[in-house]
Amino acid sequence: MHASARRIVPFLLAAAMTRVAFGQVPGPHDGLGAARDLYTSARYDEALAVLNDLRPSDAPAAGTDVKAIEQYRSLCLLALGRGTEAETAIAAVVTADPGYLPGDAEASPRVRAAFSDVRKKLLPDIAAKRYGQAKSAFDRKEYARATPLFKQVLALLDDPDMGGRNGDLRQLTAGFLDLSIAATPPPPAPKPAPVIAAPEPPPIPKPDPNRVYTAGDASVVAPVVINQEVPRLVPMMRQQAHPRGVIEVVIDEQGRVASMTIRESIQPMFDAELLTKGREWRYQPATLDGRPVKFRKLIQLNVNIGE
Repeated sequence: MHASARRIVPFLLAAAMTRVAFGQVPGPHDGLGAARDLYTSARYDEALAVLNDLRPSDAPAAGTDVKAIEQYRSLCLLALGRGTEAETAIAAVVTADPGYLPGDAEASPRVRAAFSDVRKKLLPDIAAKRYGQAKSAFDRKEYARATPLFKQVLALLDDPDMGGRNGDLRQLTAGFLDLSIAATPPPPAPKPAPVIAAPEPPPIPKPDPNRVYTAGDASVVAPVVINQEVPRLVPMMRQQAHPRGVIEVVIDEQGRVASMTIRESIQPMFDAELLTKGREWRYQPATLDGRPVKFRKLIQLNVNIGE
């Protein structure tokens, strides 16, 4: 693995791999899905090549939008240590969705900090432009359009990355928001709906007790980690260790590990310790329509063999 990638994106466990069901292969038109899978496998250059081939018109076919494309582009560039290019991609994400900031489960603190730095630069201008759009709608007496725009401006001005800047604009925006709400005519009273007897809801099918579900199964809620402690890679193991490994686990209806298989080895002795430690892992079990079910997932382990 590239050295800068280990420093920037030190994912430890299943934070990325839980999005990909075991045995699930993206289709030829799922360009973003293919890029995502390459990214989670730390194949950043290949993921970036797929993303560079995606055009904005491809987004609906891939079931996503330009923001998602640029989000993964920025993560790949950061992982490759190409900070300047990553900042441009992050700027595209922030411009498309100023309120977006990756969560702890999505990205490392370093990536979150990069997004925060770009937002601090762009949010004042974005807030000012949104205010101009809201004020223009207000001047045209389009109060129903102006009200949500003024609310968006207030949300941007109250964002922690604004750092309390543009206090005067906030006071002005709040005043025009009150005027816009007061000037908006109330919606017409809805017509009473005819009383129709509700049909009997179909019975909820019971999960198949012999089936092992994956993230690709509809309506399945993935298990939640309670205890997933990984053993340490001791110095004597590092010489023969690989920087990345993948394990497959099957979690039963009680949230226990029913089976564990090494799919990509890190180091033989470490693998053995991992299999022993995995017997102690516990999860809140996966559910289907509220009922616990067996669940198969892949977990990627990244280790720093240079420590």
